[in-house]
Amino acid sequence: MSKPKSAKTAKLKPLSAPGAYYAWGASASHIDMATPAPAPRPVTVKAEPQTITFDAKRTAMIVIDMQNDFCAPGGWVDHIGGDYRPDRAPIKPLQKLLPVLRKAGIPVIWVNWGNRPDLANMPPNQIHLYKNSGSGVGLGDPLPGSGARVLEKDSWAAAVVDELEQMPEDIKVDKYRISGFWDTPLDSILRNLGIRTVLFSGVNTDQCVLHSLTDANFLGYGCVMVEDCCATSSPAFCTEATVWNVKKCFGFVTKSAPLIKALT
Repeated sequence: MSKPKSAKTAKLKPLSAPGAYYAWGASASHIDMATPAPAPRPVTVKAEPQTITFDAKRTAMIVIDMQNDFCAPGGWVDHIGGDYRPDRAPIKPLQKLLPVLRKAGIPVIWVNWGNRPDLANMPPNQIHLYKNSGSGVGLGDPLPGSGARVLEKDSWAAAVVDELEQMPEDIKVDKYRISGFWDTPLDSILRNLGIRTVLFSGVNTDQCVLHSLTDANFLGYGCVMVEDCCATSSPAFCTEATVWNVKKCFGFVTKSAPLIKALT
């Protein structure tokens, strides 16, 4: 006669968020809080100022602000007379890189401006950022023509550009400042997923990408800027200074081709 399974050896069901590297095991009589984490999957990539090896099991890609307001004709940047075209540069490299990352099990996290319709959490200095004269079209105002409200959650203006496909398994985080970490659940999500290395892409290189990256650095994450997957409509010296500072103080810089090669 076979012996009955003990509470500790009985099959336990995992308790965790989808994709989390750490889970409890649960049964009616037992909770196991010591389940092992997945074994590391080291990936070595050529980068600057040094070649890096990161654990693909504990790495995420953050895509910042690839939204119609910044990257599409008829968006907010276009409306105010800015040149949105440079901000479209990351589209093609991201189209190649994101499927490779997903296949490798690396989460893709879309971090986008997505303000409340009532702007209740937006102080005057942030509203000034988009309406510095006090008049015109700013946060939450309808764009002429489309009527889409500037960077308002669920509006066309705040939507990711059509050329970049968001998959069901991707994670979406709304942000309300230039940094994606300020007053958002991004840090909690990364920690729950067991992430220790963050790849950064999106727009603008010298603004939302840089300040999200620096906040990640201050929080203890390993930070890697994927340079050709970032862009800005600022003058060229802004990108040069940003890349220099990332390599000097905040992390590492690589490009999509070495990442794709290493992961495939």
